Amino acid sequence: MKLHELAALVGTSVGEDASLEITGVASLQEARPGDVTFFGNPRYLAQLRTCRASVVIVPLDFQEEITPVVCRVENPSAAFAAVVAAFAPIDIVPPSGIHPSAVVDPTAIIGADVSVGPLCVIEAGAVIGQGTVIGSGCLIGGESRIGTGCRLYAGAIVRERCVLGDRVILQPGAVIGSCGFGYEFKEGRHVKIPQTGIVEIENDVEIGANTTVDRARFGRTVIGEGSKIDNLVQIAHNVQIASHTIICSQVGIAGSTRVGSYVTLAGQVGLAGHLEIGDKAIIGAQSGLSKNVPEGSMVIGAPAKPMKEWKQNNFYISQLGKLYERVKELEKLVGR
Repeated sequence: MKLHELAALVGTSVGEDASLEITGVASLQEARPGDVTFFGNPRYLAQLRTCRASVVIVPLDFQEEITPVVCRVENPSAAFAAVVAAFAPIDIVPPSGIHPSAVVDPTAIIGADVSVGPLCVIEAGAVIGQGTVIGSGCLIGGESRIGTGCRLYAGAIVRERCVLGDRVILQPGAVIGSCGFGYEFKEGRHVKIPQTGIVEIENDVEIGANTTVDRARFGRTVIGEGSKIDNLVQIAHNVQIASHTIICSQVGIAGSTRVGSYVTLAGQVGLAGHLEIGDKAIIGAQSGLSKNVPEGSMVIGAPAKPMKEWKQNNFYISQLGKLYERVKELEKLVGR
């Protein structure tokens, strides 16, 4: 890729040699001549100053004098993502058709241009939309419905009667529709409560590897349109997640909690059951929530508190050692 092609790709212009050859992408620390990289976080300024890349994508207000050619853009990370995609190898998509080792019930409805990989099982009454790719070893349960243009990677499971919209991505090992965790203690035993509902996943959702979404006790567990869920997340029965929410790795959401739109749940957040998380709320990493969170709030900690209060409390805690020493000195002065 020539420099002028790179500039056009990220929506900017350069005054330097437009014919400069760009041969790859790399991080600030690992970049070599011929590479393009990006700078978007001031904490990496030291790495930038020693960077050997040919081109660095930077924010519009960047003023540092550096050796590489500079491409100024509004969002360096997003621009670099476009460059990485341009250099990426072509995605390997299996050819359409059903592999001879797959087991497909004759009552299943398979759309045009669907790919069903080796050792898949598609049970009775399942419907798979046009252009969907079912990777090797997947299970599509009876009477489940999968929309058009979906991608299910190896070992993903969609259990009976669950519904996936269009362009849904399930990473390897994702399980949709496992039984919700519900028991009644009766006569000295934990007796299973039937989980008769389904999971409904709306359009353009991506669910990470080994993430589990439990079917509802009754009704639906819902993952809203455009939401993105990381690896190793547990979503319990009857949880309702609205549109375009981000859920990071190792989050656990207990039953019947409702999460609004454009919410961010950072890594290892735990939500108790039957909570309401308002739209655009941000929950910091390793937080534990036992109460509702209003719309637009930023909370962190266990138990979770407003971000400002949490920072203030942490500052107070950091001063306890000094306060202890001062108290000891004062006790000496008063003869205690």
